[in-house]
Amino acid sequence: MKRSIAFIMGLTLAAASLTACGSNDSSSESSSSKETTSASEEASAKDITEEDTTGEAASEDEEDEEDYTTGDASLDNIRNQDEIGENELLVLSFGTSFNDSRRLTIGAIEDALEKAFPDYSVRRGFTANIIIDHVNSRDGFLIDDVDAALARAEANGVKNLVVQPTHLMNGLEYNDLVNAVGAHADAFEKVAFGEPLLTSDDDFKRVEEAIVDWTKEYDDGKTAICFMGHGTEADSNGVYQQMQDLLTADGYENYFVGTVEATPSLDDVLAKVKAGDYEKVVLEPLMVVAGDHAHNDMAGDEDSWKSAFLDAGYDVECLLRGLGENEAIRQLYIEHAQAAIDQLK
Repeated sequence: MKRSIAFIMGLTLAAASLTACGSNDSSSESSSSKETTSASEEASAKDITEEDTTGEAASEDEEDEEDYTTGDASLDNIRNQDEIGENELLVLSFGTSFNDSRRLTIGAIEDALEKAFPDYSVRRGFTANIIIDHVNSRDGFLIDDVDAALARAEANGVKNLVVQPTHLMNGLEYNDLVNAVGAHADAFEKVAFGEPLLTSDDDFKRVEEAIVDWTKEYDDGKTAICFMGHGTEADSNGVYQQMQDLLTADGYENYFVGTVEATPSLDDVLAKVKAGDYEKVVLEPLMVVAGDHAHNDMAGDEDSWKSAFLDAGYDVECLLRGLGENEAIRQLYIEHAQAAIDQLK
């Protein structure tokens, strides 16, 4: 089968555009960035079920100590069925072993895309094999990795392949996905690649509106609403400051954005909250899923954002929900996928 010229040009543009988060984005990232979006939601330096940022897995003894409930994996549609047809929409995510969050976030995004594009078979691929292996070992459900998902598409005779990552931002993993799909491009007649969540200035504005509307019940003048992202040493880390600047400029002065592993740090956020006249703090992940970082680094009882704010004398409430649970966020992914589909025409 011939490779679409539009696809080749599209990938070139996608790679070139990895520095763009809007026309005036000071947080733009070079193509050598180390950040991954979904990886930023799940990669952990300490959790017993996830991969840390260096790629090291937890020991078997640590895995045996897993003491939290992640939900029923059987409720999740892992979307690795065959008989795909000629049109496939492949949704690529880092992944999570938290079954309920996976179903309510990644699964909900996939369901929304399936409803929006009935002419396409929606399938799933995860980039984190350690998560795939953990879910398979623990729950007996095998999720396709990227290579397996692409091989499945080839074996099923897919002609038109649309790839929509659930990444928060452009980064090295997004580049890797473009390259991985490009290596299989000859197997398809047409291929298109969707943009991550935070790409344009309009994306930032709409994500701001979504998270503000989501938390408006807590906006009582006495509550600081704090969002926790992952963070990275790469240039893409600037998206968090860009979101903070947007919130502040729009008058949401009691909204704060920080990261687990970069800046703004927990100390930065805590200092800003202390500078205000707040009695309560609401914590929520600025991540597509509510996985390890949300449960441990944010809401854990020790060495967490929650414990830091409690020690500072605040009443603390943790909202363990990922961005994928928000309908407005899912709509943005739909629109990005639509733009990709439009490339095939």
